[in-house]
Amino acid sequence: MKVALVRAWPRRFDWIEVELPDGARVADALQAAGWAGTSGPVECAVFGVVADATTMLHDGDRVELLRPLLVDPKEARRRRAGQRAG
Repeated sequence: MKVALVRAWPRRFDWIEVELPDGARVADALQAAGWAGTSGPVECAVFGVVADATTMLHDGDRVELLRPLLVDPKEARRRRAGQRAG
């Protein structure tokens, strides 16, 4: 099965597609991509749904490596609203 892996930073991203056997998990995909043990991302998601290393994958899945949030999304919205109002 083919699985895509994506990791992103501001203004750049890495995308790779790997071929895995049926029954593969997120950890297997990270290993096949050479991204196992990479520092930075704190969580993974499969099509935006939080996953962990043991999550089973299916053909066509997209594994996303998520960076830690720098600001709480609610706080960021409040700041943007305050800038527009003031």
